[in-house]
Amino acid sequence: MSYSVGQVAGYAKVTVRTLHHYDEIKLLSPSGRTPAGYRRYDDADLDRLQQILFYRELGFSLEEIASILDDRDVSPSEHLRRQHRLLSGRIARLQEMAAAVEEALEARKMGINLTPEEKFEMFGEGYQEYEAEAEQRWGETDAWKQSQQRTAQLTKEDWVRIKSESTDIMQRITEAVLAGAAPDSEQAMAIAEEHRQHITRNFYDCSYAIQRGLAEMYISDPRFTATYEQEVEGGAVWFHDAVIANADRAEGVDQAGGAVS
Repeated sequence: MSYSVGQVAGYAKVTVRTLHHYDEIKLLSPSGRTPAGYRRYDDADLDRLQQILFYRELGFSLEEIASILDDRDVSPSEHLRRQHRLLSGRIARLQEMAAAVEEALEARKMGINLTPEEKFEMFGEGYQEYEAEAEQRWGETDAWKQSQQRTAQLTKEDWVRIKSESTDIMQRITEAVLAGAAPDSEQAMAIAEEHRQHITRNFYDCSYAIQRGLAEMYISDPRFTATYEQEVEGGAVWFHDAVIANADRAEGVDQAGGAVS
């Protein structure tokens, strides 16, 4: 099989002029020509063009690409391994950049003012607000307005502390589930109460009724469920039940005339 310059340009999504230039600088010369002198490319030429375009995508100059491809000591398999390493590095870097952008957006939404140095730091996986969705659901509530006011005043150090507190609560849930603690045990309800107080301290006044609603979301929304399940199997349902048990007990005491904070 042989292909015209127009066909190759169409396959590779480059211009005919580009292919002419590659021929002129001896980077990619067609293996044959017609009696009239028109270029004809074979499958080996297409393989080389694929290699050229790959290295161009990664930012190599045409001179560097020529040097790489014309190295007789490098086999086709080694070229593929090199490309795999380069692609893996590019993917990892792009993932880091995407995470940094997401965190910058999160910080901007929450009103966090970061220094230029801090903008390059990573918060790591942790607290996720689903800001737009949360605003759509609860934007008219007092809890939402209170949360917006409080988070606007938080510093980076505050968020580091909040992240640490959240991690500690999740760790306690994991340990309790693995230890076989019942969701209505004192240990479980203490964790549920600390979770409620954590929200109240940092975001908005979290009543038992509000916490019940959050607990329902933890088992009805797959995203929240996954957050718990990736730590310990059954964690989402267990914590939901612990929150309900704690709220039932607290509201029972309240109905009997006791004081509930």
